[in-house]
Amino acid sequence: MSSIHTDRVAVRQEWVDRSVPRFLNMPGPRITDWTTAHGDLHTANLTNTTPCLLDWEGFGLAPAGYDAAMLLAYSLLVPAFAQRVRDTFSVLKTESGRVTQIIVITELLQSASRGDHPELVPALRALAAELP
Repeated sequence: MSSIHTDRVAVRQEWVDRSVPRFLNMPGPRITDWTTAHGDLHTANLTNTTPCLLDWEGFGLAPAGYDAAMLLAYSLLVPAFAQRVRDTFSVLKTESGRVTQIIVITELLQSASRGDHPELVPALRALAAELP
């Protein structure tokens, strides 16, 4: 999917610059490595018999590793699965992956501030604290 060109944008640098300081009290990281992403990858958007991605409304350009970081963030409450995501997607261990995880954590903290998935907040904050 990352080789598919699009003008759609899933994440904007301006949003990062504004939101990361607000939710993580750090400067917004600069996105230098862009790729095409699903934009909302989590287990509810994956079928379990024949692998198929559902819900493509968030499709667009995003930081490299965005889908992997989103899957990881939504999986934090299931440590064995979260570790499998980390082991499967090596991009998460790169600088681009670190930047992308900060962005995804910010997105989900913003969403939680509106009442979505508040149970993820402690795990998201813990993940943010682990990132160098």
